[in-house]
Amino acid sequence: MRGLLLLAGVLLLGACAVGPNYTRPDLKIPDRFRFAPDASSGTSLGDMQWWDLYQDAHLQELIRAALRENLDVRVAAARVEEARAALGSAHLALLPQISVQAGAQRGRTAQDLLRPGQLPLGNEFQAQGVLSYELDIWGRLRRSSEAARADFLSSEYAKRAVLVGLISDVATAYFDLISLHQELDITRRTVQTRQKLVELTRAKHDRGVISGLDVAAVEAQLAVARVSIPQQELALAQAEHRLAILLGRYPQGFELPASTEAPRAAPMPPAGLPSSLIERRPDIMQSEQSLVAANARVGVAKAALLPTLSLTGAFGRISTELSRLFTSPNEAWLASAGLLQPLLDPQRSLYTQRAAQARWSEALAGYQQTVQRAFAEVADALIARSKQVEIEVAQRDQVEALRRASTIAHARYEAGTASYVDVTNADRDLFTAELSLATASRDSLLTTVQLYRALGGGWQEPATPQS
Repeated sequence: MRGLLLLAGVLLLGACAVGPNYTRPDLKIPDRFRFAPDASSGTSLGDMQWWDLYQDAHLQELIRAALRENLDVRVAAARVEEARAALGSAHLALLPQISVQAGAQRGRTAQDLLRPGQLPLGNEFQAQGVLSYELDIWGRLRRSSEAARADFLSSEYAKRAVLVGLISDVATAYFDLISLHQELDITRRTVQTRQKLVELTRAKHDRGVISGLDVAAVEAQLAVARVSIPQQELALAQAEHRLAILLGRYPQGFELPASTEAPRAAPMPPAGLPSSLIERRPDIMQSEQSLVAANARVGVAKAALLPTLSLTGAFGRISTELSRLFTSPNEAWLASAGLLQPLLDPQRSLYTQRAAQARWSEALAGYQQTVQRAFAEVADALIARSKQVEIEVAQRDQVEALRRASTIAHARYEAGTASYVDVTNADRDLFTAELSLATASRDSLLTTVQLYRALGGGWQEPATPQS
């Protein structure tokens, strides 16, 4: 009866675990994102699959290639497998450990220890199975398994974060390439226009209509445009190399579609509910799982202060002759229970517990910081989206006005009713404005990319290629 009561008490103790159970901290999340255009709803840009957001077939092809070949993704996948193996090992620690032992030895017994008729030299052969089991009374092993599971989930979310960043980086590099091609086309077109102006100015100089100073001025403007071409070609090559690395390739060039005009930015996309951000954004979920693991390891450290109870059983055979090892008279067995309470280590274990508690505090602050940073990135992307569209519209109006001014200035210069100063000023202003418009158009597109990334969108993986 006492044995049953003792067993019931052990099982009751084993049903609980020391240390705090994890509860998500109260983050006091705001009701809506700052700069969200309307009242937040359940619909969010972050819930879209990347192949639905990026309709450009060429961009989709690049993203799929990056997801297959990018080395950061491979590293993240390897870390997931490492964490999976650690989780499996932690689960096994909860089960009885079974081992098989076999051995043979030959030795000489001291003369004073010999029994009557015993030879001083002798052999001993043994084979046995050993079963050992640690009763997880205080939940140390379960807390360790809980921490390993959190580490595994953290690695999964870290991989998702890599995917989110990779898709964003590929889209950014793609739009950069389109913008750089546009800038290069603008510069080459400007060089052609200025070359014609130089020829016209030289002809007027030859007729004695204008001075050599006018010729030098327009030639200087032509040189300015020509200098921009190698600079832009350098930037274009470097952007191609960045994209190649994202795709897991060595530096190479890329053929863009026949039309390099960037698509127009879509209307202001919805940000969704702030509460859903912590359930969607991978780096937040990764940080929370790190907090879960730290919380579980506080329990592991507390359990280390308490005694451990282990059971051991062994059954086998022992014989002085190998041929008789497996005969029935040579059976041997052993059963034991052990209670271990460290006497010299409690102070060290207390420090270990304090360290675990400090790591939990660090993980908590890191989690809160990650959430705050995520909300700041969403707010930044929202305001950037709103204002960048306004900038692009204004920039486009400026370009249209300067194109009209440049056309008028060139016509008047050819008719002799305007000076070269009017032409060069109009041409210079138009060149600068067109380059600024290409940049503004790219930046408008990138605000959607940045908002999608800030909302945690992009880690979804299609089961089959999408088109």
